[in-house]
Amino acid sequence: MLPDTALRRHVVAVLVQNEPGVLARVIGLFSGRGYNIDSLTVAEVDSGQRLSRITVVTSGTAMVIEQIKAQLDRLVPVLRVVDLTEEGPHVARELALIKVAGQGEPRVEALRLADVFRARVVDATTESFVFEMTGAPEKIDAFVELMRPLGLAELARTGVAAIARGPQGLGGLS
Repeated sequence: MLPDTALRRHVVAVLVQNEPGVLARVIGLFSGRGYNIDSLTVAEVDSGQRLSRITVVTSGTAMVIEQIKAQLDRLVPVLRVVDLTEEGPHVARELALIKVAGQGEPRVEALRLADVFRARVVDATTESFVFEMTGAPEKIDAFVELMRPLGLAELARTGVAAIARGPQGLGGLS
């Protein structure tokens, strides 16, 4: 049997003790081994237990993803590592702010497309719009590509937040 050498995108959730230096250790693991981080989000999820959740989107072969998970699992103070991509169905969403500059027909077209994609205008001037959009990363990618020829001026993205579907949780929360 041949090894799986296809690059695949994975969403990995990491439950950690919220203490100084944790994020630096996680990032150091990736950079020290030459792994790329496509997206990274971090937030405290339980202030009483001082727990944070780190969601990392990365790409690699099956072997590389297994190495990443194993090395993350060995880091102190990592409590749990879950590959949401492998575990089964999950919900992944992202928030983006998209600034589009333009006048005339491109401006009208940007507004029309924003309506189709359910992007919300959160700021408007006579020369630009800032759209707020939430959804699957692929949806945001598609909207951004349509905005490029219409005057895309700036883009800010939060990174992916993801959670497994169904009743089972990552653990550690009361």
